Amino acid sequence: MPDSIDASDAMIDNWTKRLEENAARYQALADRVQGQTVTERSKDGTVQVTIDSRGLLKNLVIAETAAGKRMAEVSAQVMQLVQRAQARIPELLQQAMAETTGTGDQAAAEIVREAQSTFPEPPPEPEPAFPEPDRVRRFLPEDTEEQPPAPPRTPPPPPAPPQPPRRRRPIDDDDDDFGGPILS
Repeated sequence: MPDSIDASDAMIDNWTKRLEENAARYQALADRVQGQTVTERSKDGTVQVTIDSRGLLKNLVIAETAAGKRMAEVSAQVMQLVQRAQARIPELLQQAMAETTGTGDQAAAEIVREAQSTFPEPPPEPEPAFPEPDRVRRFLPEDTEEQPPAPPRTPPPPPAPPQPPRRRRPIDDDDDDFGGPILS
């Protein structure tokens, strides 16, 4: 019997040691991933986003050169960049997993699968939904673009014939200065 008690103690010690090692590896994985960020920038450099390892937006930079763009275009760029950055999180987790827990760990692999379903690859970049206008109209004195033709002018109407002067009625003293007798 003493042999089985010693074997049981050794087995429990072995389990405890493996649990402590796994806990340390998972803590290292969590620590490694916790402080990482992903940054994406637009092709023209006007918008830059940074997200954390949970996919939350941590920083947004919009360059002054974006002032000439339509706000709908800028906001669409922001959303697309956030999706692109979030889609890189599973890759970030896989790297951290390879360096801490190993690629064969089932629990860590499940974390990566969950991240892949939460942050899928973004849809392909669409063609600009907001095409540039054919021309820009400036209403400034130095505007040299051709002005549209003015509508044809119609001649002003002839002046009205002069009205004959109004005749005043003579004032009668009996009228109490009201302009004439009431009964005539």
